[in-house]
Amino acid sequence: MKEFVISEVQTEKAVLVALITQTQDERKTNEYLDELAFLAETAGAEVVFRFTQRLDTANSVTFVGKGKLQEIKDYVAENEIGMAIFDDELSAKQIRNIEAELQVKILDRTSLILDIFAMRAQTANAKTQVELAQYKYMLPRLTRLWTHLERQSGSSGGGKGGSVGLRGPGETQLEMDKRIILNRMSLLKEQLRDIDKQKATQRKNRGRMIRVALVGYTNVGKSTIMNLMAKSEVFAENKLFATLDTTVRKVIIENLPFLLSDTVGFIRKLPTDLVESFKSTLDEVREADLLLHVVDISHPGFEEQVEVVNKTLNDIGGGGKPCILIFNKIDAYTYVQKPEDDLTPKTKENITLEELKNTWMAKLNENCLFISAREKENIDELKELLYTRVKELHVQRFPYNDFLFQVYDEDINE
Repeated sequence: MKEFVISEVQTEKAVLVALITQTQDERKTNEYLDELAFLAETAGAEVVFRFTQRLDTANSVTFVGKGKLQEIKDYVAENEIGMAIFDDELSAKQIRNIEAELQVKILDRTSLILDIFAMRAQTANAKTQVELAQYKYMLPRLTRLWTHLERQSGSSGGGKGGSVGLRGPGETQLEMDKRIILNRMSLLKEQLRDIDKQKATQRKNRGRMIRVALVGYTNVGKSTIMNLMAKSEVFAENKLFATLDTTVRKVIIENLPFLLSDTVGFIRKLPTDLVESFKSTLDEVREADLLLHVVDISHPGFEEQVEVVNKTLNDIGGGGKPCILIFNKIDAYTYVQKPEDDLTPKTKENITLEELKNTWMAKLNENCLFISAREKENIDELKELLYTRVKELHVQRFPYNDFLFQVYDEDINE
């Protein structure tokens, strides 16, 4: 009897490439590279080295300078690297030139995020949204796939000026591919419009319960909080974009029911096409009565992450809503104690959690809470605060029946 042996999948080695510019200093670039490494790991790659270069702006031809590209090429060849990942979005020309020089797979941050979204998508809705975003990204970059055919067609004209106006096989194939993709995009948009109508009907059928949405940067613990509040089993993992599909659950605190939704996490440099494609998913945020903005306070760049989320909320029309900042992962917060004889000013790394609470966060008053979802610390306080806020919203909306709530037994799934 013939035996089938399943060979172990080899993790692909990758190098990361980023720029230090006038608008992005070395500290911020290293933070972005940490995040890019986490993205690569989530996608299944093994990051073995990072390259950075100081430039005013990215080189329009090869992103980095000629000398740096040669340095990357030498390292890639010597260490059997199969992939180079760039922290910014690359143009078709840049991808073509870098690929020709390095002779390895070239990805940028956008294509890497799209790969992860494609890998994570479970429902037909999420898969449709991701596919549309992938085609939007692919369309302007199609030309690099057919440059070899275009060169063949251009050289077949014969005579001076013979190639002017000549339509070779490369151009024909390119036009065919564009037409196929545009037709597919039209179909996907139509499918998403139908999904939007179904979602709108579902939201309308949920009655008059107050809607609360969990929002925040990716990997801050939204799904873990969802599981604690709703006693459900939403998938939660210490990886970026563990949740893509919006999950809605009915939560009851004391005698007060409300709807709680867990949404896709945001990230710096989130592809515009992806935000556009996921608008139906983000409708839960736009139509929410209250936002719970979850923040990973243990992350060194959490303040910038807060800004990224607020900007994205404004971009999708979800800004200006009542919001509570939930600072999660207080169990993982660390600081470096300064020696007593060190008289230099404290940096962010030297501030204790209690000192941090007395900074700008102190002005938030009851719009701010510090918890650990993993250790279940201050969860009762979170429930009490939620109860108060949801009750206030319900009384505002229905002043004459503030406690005539309908309680349903079934969960609401999407």
